[in-house]
Amino acid sequence: MKTIVLTGGGTAGHVTPNIALLPALITNEYDVHYIGSYEGMERSLIEDYSIPYHGISTGKLRRYFSLKNFTDPFRVIKGFFEAKAIIKELKPSIVFSKGGFVSVPVVWAAKKNHVPVIIHESDMTPGLANKLSFSAATKICCNFPETLETLPKDKACLTGSPIRAELMLGDASAAEKICNFEDPDKPVIMVVGGSLGAASVNEIIRKILPRLTEKFNVMHLCGKGKLDETLVGTKGYFQMEYAKDEMKDLFAYSEIVVSRAGANAICELLALHKPNLLIPLPASASRGDQLLNAESFRKQGFSLVLDEDKDLTEDSLFDTICELYDKREEFRKTMLKSDQTNAVSTIMKLIEENSLE
Repeated sequence: MKTIVLTGGGTAGHVTPNIALLPALITNEYDVHYIGSYEGMERSLIEDYSIPYHGISTGKLRRYFSLKNFTDPFRVIKGFFEAKAIIKELKPSIVFSKGGFVSVPVVWAAKKNHVPVIIHESDMTPGLANKLSFSAATKICCNFPETLETLPKDKACLTGSPIRAELMLGDASAAEKICNFEDPDKPVIMVVGGSLGAASVNEIIRKILPRLTEKFNVMHLCGKGKLDETLVGTKGYFQMEYAKDEMKDLFAYSEIVVSRAGANAICELLALHKPNLLIPLPASASRGDQLLNAESFRKQGFSLVLDEDKDLTEDSLFDTICELYDKREEFRKTMLKSDQTNAVSTIMKLIEENSLE
């Protein structure tokens, strides 16, 4: 039996693609281990799957001034030696890294132990942690055609992002019971702002609710602590903080989706062929990766896009949602033609081809 080490953490986006690979890895009889930070969110996510978890020290590598910049390099160095010892003990055939700062010492420890490494970069432009790891990688997977131009040509592979198989098995009737809309014949919109929610999107969606609910039923995943109690009982509106097991059913129930433009989220929309309106996190609140992700999907004909800083108003949001619904079949047809929806099988082939015997 071959052993594989998965790594990645800091946000759910650095963990869920690893989780999506688990069924295929287990089917192919890999002994799967996970290396993450001592108490990062990746630990709680992975422990749900009964995968052996190995914690290491980690630190963030910042592009801005912080007093922690003087101490975190020592945590990274400590993490490197901890990861090196773990890899030496496990003797994996390969390491698969989804990024985040915890992955850097793991990738370099694998190289030191002569273990092949496959890295997956979700965003259009590589993050700092992955950039620091590229020279140690055997292969580098990516989601967007444009990203290939920024990667070493002998390592780059366009794969798309691994999607959890259970997302394809949603039951719309189960979501219908959860939402219990008074008029079940209206088309359903799902609004989702990521695992932490999106305050600005929540606010503007709620402002246009009276107009939206005349035409649609609205399922709103608004983020932890972001429920609006004054809207409980509003006809045609259902809100919840976060969906986990129910997510597949909510997707199946929705006709169209309004979403942020995180790479994993939009790859799920593509795989599920869900017509979508993307409202990317603005450059003022990020490094701008969501703006680039959204623009790529717009160019490929998968999405409509509203720029929060330039284009987003109550009228533009309502009008664009209506436009998306009217053109939903055009978007579905374009998405069905995409070759970026078989990421699990593509990545598994790379793992098999590059694993040590």
